[in-house]
Amino acid sequence: MKAKCCPNTAIRKIVRSVHEAARDVARRIAATPEYVRSRHERKKVEMLFAHLKRILKLDRLRLRGLSGASDEFTLAAAVQNLRRLAKLAFQGPPSTG
Repeated sequence: MKAKCCPNTAIRKIVRSVHEAARDVARRIAATPEYVRSRHERKKVEMLFAHLKRILKLDRLRLRGLSGASDEFTLAAAVQNLRRLAKLAFQGPPSTG
């Protein structure tokens, strides 16, 4: 098999990257249940930010300064929470059966 693969070389060498140790650590971390739970929670948060940017048009801030940006973001988050609360309120209590 080797003679067919590389007929002109005596040996074939695959070089390991200098960053492979860091990749191994990342692979070990990604296999833990805590990481899976963290990814699931992060997706929820990222979806909320995407909703703020896309639906509520918070793609750029209109108020100036750090306090203005903080106020604008707080108002947008409050609007988002009120929308979610309204959906839950009109859903009604869970049925027991």
